[in-house]
Amino acid sequence: MDAQLEQHSPAPAVTAVPVPVRRRHRGVLRYPLVRQLLRFTAVGLVCTATSLALYALLRPYLGSQPANAAALILTSLMNTALNRRLTFKITERHRMKRDHLNGLIVILVALLITGGSLGVLHWINPGTTVADELWTTTLSGFVATAVRFTLLRHWIFRRARHR
Repeated sequence: MDAQLEQHSPAPAVTAVPVPVRRRHRGVLRYPLVRQLLRFTAVGLVCTATSLALYALLRPYLGSQPANAAALILTSLMNTALNRRLTFKITERHRMKRDHLNGLIVILVALLITGGSLGVLHWINPGTTVADELWTTTLSGFVATAVRFTLLRHWIFRRARHR
């Protein structure tokens, strides 16, 4: 009789609790630093292209230094938001304002590096072209990018270094 009751009674409802899926990465992708560098590079390409376009657009109206500053400041919020979300996988809103404020400080460091390189370029060659300025800001931007990644990873987003 008990066997018959078990066959005819409905099965107890099982509630599925979503369990976060941990991806297993292979090869060099198993290192969080490598994954972060790849994502940071993708974000950097988008932000660099945007910054260079803004620089080229603003340069005839503002001059080289103000155009460089405006382009970096305008893209800094986008850069911090994308790095926060994509590179370091921080999705909660907690400490977001502080992260963006610290991101502006990091952008100021980048501005000192790129603005300094433009200053040196103009000191060496006062009759430089916009193309020369773009090359200079791009090359000095690589240095600024390395500094920015280091500051983001070890200062601003250190709570998410291993994601």
